[in-house]
Amino acid sequence: MHKIMFVCLGNICRSPMAELLFKDMVKKAGREKEFYIESCATSDENVWNGVGAPVYPQIKTLLESRGISCAGKRAQVLTKAHGEQFDLFLCMDDSNVRNARRILGEKHADKCQKLLSYAGESGNVADPWYTRDFNLAYEDIKRGLEGLLNSLS
Repeated sequence: MHKIMFVCLGNICRSPMAELLFKDMVKKAGREKEFYIESCATSDENVWNGVGAPVYPQIKTLLESRGISCAGKRAQVLTKAHGEQFDLFLCMDDSNVRNARRILGEKHADKCQKLLSYAGESGNVADPWYTRDFNLAYEDIKRGLEGLLNSLS
C-alpha cells in the first residue's frame, strides 16, 4: 500500500485539493485499496484548540463542481510521527519541502518531494491564497497527480 501525505502551509487550499482529487482519481481507476491518502499543514495557523479549519470555501466550490466532496476534511498539522506512518510527502512548493523536512527530521527528509516533479516540472503549485486563481492551482495539482498515479502503476 502506498501511504501518501500531501503538504502545504495551511492545509485549507492546495494540499486538501490534492488529497481529495487524488482520492477521486484512484477511486475512478479502481485502485482505492492500493493507497492511503491524507493531507496536512506545516503551520498550525488553521488549527485552534485541536480543531482544524474546513477546506477553504473557493476550493470547496471548485471541487464540488467536479463532483468531489470535501465533507469531513479539516486542517491538520504535520508531525514528526507522520514520518514513520507515510511513504511519501508531496509538497506544493519549495518552502513546504524545507519545512516538512525540518519537521520530519533527517531520517525522513528524502521522502519529501514537490508534487510537480511527477509532472516532469521543477516549479511550484500556484498558491491560490495569493494568486486568487483557484483553477490554476487545480490544473497544476491535476498534472502532478496524473504523473504520480502513472508512476505508481
